[in-house]
Amino acid sequence: MKLVRFESVGKPASGILAGEEIAELEGDFYGTLKTAGRSHGVSRVKLLAPCTPGKIIAVGLNYRDHAAEMRLAVPSEPVVFLKPPTSVIGPGGTIIYPAMSEQVDYEAELGVVIKDRIAGISPDRAMDHILGYTCANDITARDLQRKDGQWTRAKSFNTFCPVGPWIETELDAKDLLIESYLNGELRQSSRTSQLIFPVSYLVSFISKIMTLAPGDLIITGTPAGIGSMKPGDEIEVRIEGLGSLKNRVAEASGGI
Repeated sequence: MKLVRFESVGKPASGILAGEEIAELEGDFYGTLKTAGRSHGVSRVKLLAPCTPGKIIAVGLNYRDHAAEMRLAVPSEPVVFLKPPTSVIGPGGTIIYPAMSEQVDYEAELGVVIKDRIAGISPDRAMDHILGYTCANDITARDLQRKDGQWTRAKSFNTFCPVGPWIETELDAKDLLIESYLNGELRQSSRTSQLIFPVSYLVSFISKIMTLAPGDLIITGTPAGIGSMKPGDEIEVRIEGLGSLKNRVAEASGGI
């Protein structure tokens, strides 16, 4: 089942996508799904980010090939950091290239959306608390990451977490093809079976650090092949069974 958020009559709404039609829901995805009796052609609405996380928990260096390209040791425990909810944009949203950075990179990632409130769960219970999966892009100001020695500023700019196009609830995420394309050219290609720490372990590990709430988003790391973007570029994340997330990059027009 594909769960989407979309703009209807200028307001956000939630729905179930089947083929080219969206059945609008009463309320959100985190209780009993009840349709509102209205449907919308997907081509006639604007898709939004499929979740509105209270927090985004990201995992660094979770593919062995990416750790190697960054010349960093494979971690013995997950390396976790936070991105703010203000970094989220949806499919087709514009990534703003911040004026204070000179190197902005793409990072294709599998996103995990949490279904309910959990804390301190074991790995064998983790999958029961996942609503579904989505495509994500952990945009990073790489020069600022190197300069600061920690990752908060580099990962936190507005628009630095594209997510979408939907949440797929019926998917086995253990071995999916994950790719990124810059202006149509393949840049990253791996499989989620290459994750150092699998999804069930990550959800458990993070839940033992902080309480996870409905709609929270875990992005699970990126494979080798990261690279830089510039204004005017289009970056696409493709994940098997999850579709395609496309966003364009634009220069900041003022402010950030």
